[in-house]
Amino acid sequence: MKTSTFFAAFSLGILASCAQMSPHEAVHSINVRRTVQNARIRTDHDALAKFFEDVAREMETKAAEQKQLLEHYEEKSYLYGREAQDLKSHAAALVRKYHETAEENIKEAAAHRLMAVEQAQHESTGRDGKMAGTAVEKENQGSN
Repeated sequence: MKTSTFFAAFSLGILASCAQMSPHEAVHSINVRRTVQNARIRTDHDALAKFFEDVAREMETKAAEQKQLLEHYEEKSYLYGREAQDLKSHAAALVRKYHETAEENIKEAAAHRLMAVEQAQHESTGRDGKMAGTAVEKENQGSN
């Protein structure tokens, strides 16, 4: 019994160390923070908004998977013996974490969508202002 428990724990440890970076970790990574800080034009903000929306969708998918697992643990807790309560608690915590992370990403995406709109307005105002300035300058030059 102890050998199988040790092997299970050892296997989980190896799997955890080999796992890819989660979307939650990716959002908080240095590269993403740098990209956010360096976003200057509308297309940058559009791309960031899409990235955060995609991550939010992935988090909601993971939350749904964990919720399904939680329901399984609740229905079939007799299969897991003493570990059933721990498994239920862990699944519930993951559901909560994934929902919170999805909400954070949705807010971040909305902020970048707003920045993209503001940037587009700023760019069109800048172009209109340059055109108007050019026309005024031509008009002034023509009258001189």
